[in-house]
Amino acid sequence: MAADTSRSVAKAAGADAGETSGAARGPSRPTATAPPRAGRGLARALATHWYAWTMIAPVVLVLGVIIGWPLVRGVYLSLTDANERNVSRTIGVRHIEATYAFVGLDNYTAVLGDPVFWQRLVWTVVWTVACVSITFALGLGLATMLNRRFRGRAAYRMALILPWAVPGFVSVFAWRFLFNRDNGILNKVLDGGGISAVPWLDDPTWAKFSVIAVNVWLGIPFMMVALLGGLQSIPGELYEAAEMDGAGPWQRFRHITLPGLRAVSMTVVLLSTIWTFNMFPVIFLLTRGGPGDSTEILVTQAFREAFIASPRDFAGSATWGVLILALLMIFALVYRRSLRKQGEVW
Repeated sequence: MAADTSRSVAKAAGADAGETSGAARGPSRPTATAPPRAGRGLARALATHWYAWTMIAPVVLVLGVIIGWPLVRGVYLSLTDANERNVSRTIGVRHIEATYAFVGLDNYTAVLGDPVFWQRLVWTVVWTVACVSITFALGLGLATMLNRRFRGRAAYRMALILPWAVPGFVSVFAWRFLFNRDNGILNKVLDGGGISAVPWLDDPTWAKFSVIAVNVWLGIPFMMVALLGGLQSIPGELYEAAEMDGAGPWQRFRHITLPGLRAVSMTVVLLSTIWTFNMFPVIFLLTRGGPGDSTEILVTQAFREAFIASPRDFAGSATWGVLILALLMIFALVYRRSLRKQGEVW
C-alpha cells in the first residue's frame, strides 16, 4: 500500500512539473526543421581541410592561367571569323582595333563538312592505334625480360631508358639524319647489302612507316618502365604456386601476368593514346606533314591553319583545336565506361 501511494505521488509530481514547464513555455508549436544550406557544406569543408585547400590553391591558379584562359579564349575565337587581317594589331605607332565578328557555329560546320578533316582524322586514328599497340607490345616484352635476374640487367635498363632522357627534338633530328635518302646511315647499310636506297621521307607510305617507327622508339621507355613497375608488384608466390600446379610459361603469363598488369596497362594505354594523338613534334620535325600532306595529323593541321596558311586563320585553328579536345574527351568517357563495366575503378 505504501508502494502504491509513493508511485501515485511520483506520477502526480511529474504531471505537475510538466504542466508548470508547459505553462512557462506557452502553447506548444510544431518544430520546423531548417533546410540545409549548400554554403554550410562548403564552409565546413574549407574549415576542416583548409591546409589542403591552401596547398592546392597555387596549382589551381597556375592551371587556370596557363590552361583555363587559353581554352576559353580558343573556344571564343572558334565562334568568330578572326584571322590575320581583322584581329587587333600594332604597326609602328599605329594601333588597329579588331574587326572580326561573331559567326556562331559556322566554323564547325565548315570544318566538319570539309573532306580534309576526315582524311586527317582517319590517319590520326591509324597513327595513334599503330603507335600505341606496337609500343605496348614491345614495352611489355622488354619489361618481362628485364624483370628476370641476369648479369648486366642494370646496364640494359639504363640503355633502354636512354631514348627517354634525350630531348625529343634531338632524337627526331637524329632520326631525320638516319632516314636521309642520299647520306643516311640506313640507306648506306642497305647499299652495302646490294639493296637500292629507300625513300624513307620522300614516299607517302614510307614516310608514314618512318614517323610511326620514331614515335614507337620514343615511347617504349615510358611504357617499359611503367609495366616493369607493375610486374614487380605482382607477388612471386603466385608464379611459384602456378608452376607447382604444372602451369607452363604461357599459362602463367596469361592467367597471372596480364591480370596483374590490368590496372597499370589501362592507365598507360590511356596516357599513351592522348600523347600520341597530340604528338606534334615527331610529325612536324621529321616530315613537316609531307610528302605533300600525307602525314598531317589533326594537331599539325591546326598549327598550319594558325601559323603557315596565308592569311593565318585563327578562328579555323581554334575550331580544329576544340574538335581535337572534344574527340579526346569522348574517347576518355567511353574508355572510362568500358573500364567500369569490367569492374575497374577509375
